[in-house]
Amino acid sequence: MSLELSPSVKFLLTFFHPLMMWVLLAVSIYAAYLGLQIQRTRNAQGEEKKELIKGKYSLKHHQIGSILLALMVAGAIGGMAVTYINNGKLFVSSHLLAGLGMTCLIAFSASLSPFMQKGANWARVTHILLNFGLLGLFVWQAVSGVEIVQRILSKA
Repeated sequence: MSLELSPSVKFLLTFFHPLMMWVLLAVSIYAAYLGLQIQRTRNAQGEEKKELIKGKYSLKHHQIGSILLALMVAGAIGGMAVTYINNGKLFVSSHLLAGLGMTCLIAFSASLSPFMQKGANWARVTHILLNFGLLGLFVWQAVSGVEIVQRILSKA
């Protein structure tokens, strides 16, 4: 069974995933910044701590993280769906496998939130390590995605 879409719809769908993921990469970097500000706030004292608390970094980080979780999972599924719609199959490649790995990392990272809220330092450290791994994969994913987009454009 194949799904027939107009060429213009296929073209738009093809480029929605890469554009969305570049935006999410930028949002991920912002989330990392917020996480670092949370650490600064936790380690600060006196007037500096009072000033940092006003930034509400923890709330912002939690909200941005929730949005990232939802959109990254949707983006991974959407990218695979568009590839399947356009080609009738998925291409098992390092790009696909890294994207699936990123999806797992962000899910595991988010699942640590209740433990961190209870003050578990092991969860905080694990969360940070998972997210820096995720960011590293995300940067690599963006570069390999540009190569895929260039291949698609050269065939169009």
